[in-house]
Amino acid sequence: MAADVTPSLKDIAAKLSGIHTAWMISAPMWSTPSSAATRQGRLGASCSCCWSTRSATSARRCRISTTPSCRRRTREHLTPEEVDRLIAAASRLGRHGVRDAALILIAYRHGLRVGELVALRWDQVDLRAGLLHVSRLKGGVPSTHPLRGPELRALRRLRRRDSGSAGYVFTTERGGPVTDSGGRKIVARAGAAAPLPFPVHPHMLRHATGYKLANDGQDTRAIQHDLGHKNIVHTTRYTNPAPDRFKTFWRD
Repeated sequence: MAADVTPSLKDIAAKLSGIHTAWMISAPMWSTPSSAATRQGRLGASCSCCWSTRSATSARRCRISTTPSCRRRTREHLTPEEVDRLIAAASRLGRHGVRDAALILIAYRHGLRVGELVALRWDQVDLRAGLLHVSRLKGGVPSTHPLRGPELRALRRLRRRDSGSAGYVFTTERGGPVTDSGGRKIVARAGAAAPLPFPVHPHMLRHATGYKLANDGQDTRAIQHDLGHKNIVHTTRYTNPAPDRFKTFWRD
């Protein structure tokens, strides 16, 4: 007579428990359904602001970083005065001061991401008409921006210096385009030389653009198109904390 091979309920429960334990160990901490508080506990070294004001992706970056961004600096944008100091410092550094100062100025005036900045080509720049044709990454909306006096002068100096370049606006000594990493190093080096009280990265210039335009009272929809945001929700972050909106609250 054949032996009964039907597993008992106890055997099934033990096997399921083992599978669940193995999955919990191997699965990434952000893939398991849990509350924000539980996720924050799993992050350990990351700070509480990552979960109160940022997405899970930002919090993971904070965890990966040796020192979280929120501990290295209190804000993620620069003031216009700090940008001026950054440009002045870049112009004095090494033999590429003309290029580096122009790179920071163009990034700030046009709210460019580092990838958009280093990919900028001379065929996007119309020095005679004073126009810059901006191509956006991340599904952003392309647009045409006016070039003003400081930008035109900086770009003309750069054009004269790099007349034999391979089409890119910002190039290395070998004639190739500056890389994303190179752009970050240029901005970080200028921030240290300025000196600014916290580490600086290129995206702070894009945020500086948004806050500057919002504080100047520019229309939110116009700022959206200037920065190339597809969704205006991403633009409202710059209008919410604009301090100039509160100037008339008290009359002393």
